[in-house]
Amino acid sequence: MGSAEIVVSEELFAPVGRGIELCYQTFGDPDDEPLLLVMGLGAPMTWWNPDLCADLARAGFFVVRFDNRDTGRSTVLEGRVSRALLVRAFAGAKVRAPYSIADLAEDACGLLDHLGLDSAHVVGASMGGMIAQSMVVAHPERVRSLTSIMSTTGKRSVGWQHPSLLPAMLARRKDGREAYVRASAAFWTSIGSPDHPEPPEELEQRAGDTYDRGVHEQGLLRQMLAIVTQPNRGDRLRAVRVPALVVHGAADKMVHVSGGRATAAAIPGAELLVIPGMGHDLPHALYPTFVEAIRRTADRA
Repeated sequence: MGSAEIVVSEELFAPVGRGIELCYQTFGDPDDEPLLLVMGLGAPMTWWNPDLCADLARAGFFVVRFDNRDTGRSTVLEGRVSRALLVRAFAGAKVRAPYSIADLAEDACGLLDHLGLDSAHVVGASMGGMIAQSMVVAHPERVRSLTSIMSTTGKRSVGWQHPSLLPAMLARRKDGREAYVRASAAFWTSIGSPDHPEPPEELEQRAGDTYDRGVHEQGLLRQMLAIVTQPNRGDRLRAVRVPALVVHGAADKMVHVSGGRATAAAIPGAELLVIPGMGHDLPHALYPTFVEAIRRTADRA
């Protein structure tokens, strides 16, 4: 990518309805094609690395990243979710979640409204991919193209987690920044890309920045419950008529590659890009691959 200077906004706030306010930031020229980046479980917008956002802006996009509700600087809700309730839901029991993946998709559409955008190219990673898929099935006119990264359709028999991850996912967090950074860096080491490992100091830096931005344990559990209780979108994805790209790491322990394969199989004409040695992260070495594939998909719109 070139080294052209990219205009980056301050962090701004958008009321999106239902008492929710989202923190967001933009990269690039507002006259370029809008590209909405949707992050995953408990992940603030800063997990979309500024270098990747700038590369996407240089590729001709007006890039928007944001904190989902219950994440970072966006609205943090109330409503307690116990681990016992989460386990019951995981086991298939009917439970009532404080909100759904569809509600998170409505938040994202509300952000487009705030920005005066009728539609955008939408890229979602992990839970963000679920949100992006939900946007296109509920509001196809809002999505110019869809890129779903390391995500799944919601079908229980695909996109499963490696069982070794569950104890860490459900563990009670120890108090304090140092404990959070240590646990977070260890977890990311376990799910990251084996062929493109991130340096420990970068993992710790990101974990520290995440903690400083705002870590909300109950918010994380509310998002987990939204994921566990989501419907299978497979049938509704068959009606999608926008260009779609599905990216998945062959070594993903967090969302098995079967989730990506099922997503691509459900969407007519979708491109499936399975990357050997990629886990559940967005390694720097793959930025050129991501940018080129997202640009290629948008050009089909």
